[in-house]
Amino acid sequence: MKIIDVLGTPLAATTYEELTDHCHDLVRRGETWAIDLTNTQIVTMRRHEPAFRDATGKFDLFVPDGMPLIWTLNRLGANLTDRVYGPTFMRHCISRSPAPFKHYLLGASEECLAQLRQRLIAEQPQLQIAGSRNGYFHARDEEEIVAEINSLSPDFIWVGLGTPKQQEWVHRHKDGIARGVILAVGFAFDVNAGTKSDAPAWMQRRGLTWLFRVATEPRRLAMRYLRYNSLFLFYLLKEVLTGRVRQS
Repeated sequence: MKIIDVLGTPLAATTYEELTDHCHDLVRRGETWAIDLTNTQIVTMRRHEPAFRDATGKFDLFVPDGMPLIWTLNRLGANLTDRVYGPTFMRHCISRSPAPFKHYLLGASEECLAQLRQRLIAEQPQLQIAGSRNGYFHARDEEEIVAEINSLSPDFIWVGLGTPKQQEWVHRHKDGIARGVILAVGFAFDVNAGTKSDAPAWMQRRGLTWLFRVATEPRRLAMRYLRYNSLFLFYLLKEVLTGRVRQS
């Protein structure tokens, strides 16, 4: 799996199939691993905010979730045809990881989790969801959650708390989790449960998922995307002009 640096984040030039196989291999190796499904906001925050960069220091792999990252990686010689989009990867990996693989879901609301379970099991009847916890917990509950995860010993721990909460949770608790592959997938819970709409395929191919999300949740997302999309372009242009990003 080729790793290419984009604005200080080492991104894995990979595919849905390759990443799923890699996760299965990590499960067989044992220990605890953390993978972030990374969009331009996360790359920009790691470049622009030292505290967030430190909070993501325990991740073992960053996977490009956004089309602008794919275009940048391809400029650097990745030759990718698609991103590894969090919601799609979650469905792909889970459908190919039936029992005896065990899964744990952390995030979203109880309603969302119930619908997510139903949909995932409908797609993969042999799926084994060992446990779940909604994302509306307090700091005092976190040790209890980690203890539950350790008692259930899942192979996959899917974390859908949103950025930066999910990265900070992984930073605090990765060392306390005995084994398993932790995957920070954010929006994937809502999309796969059907509680929130996803961008149509044509918008996704053109890198416009962010625009669809702003249109559906303007108050929550408009300023965030304006800030981080602008900063991403600024830092990328700066690296192009200084010769740090060159076409392969």
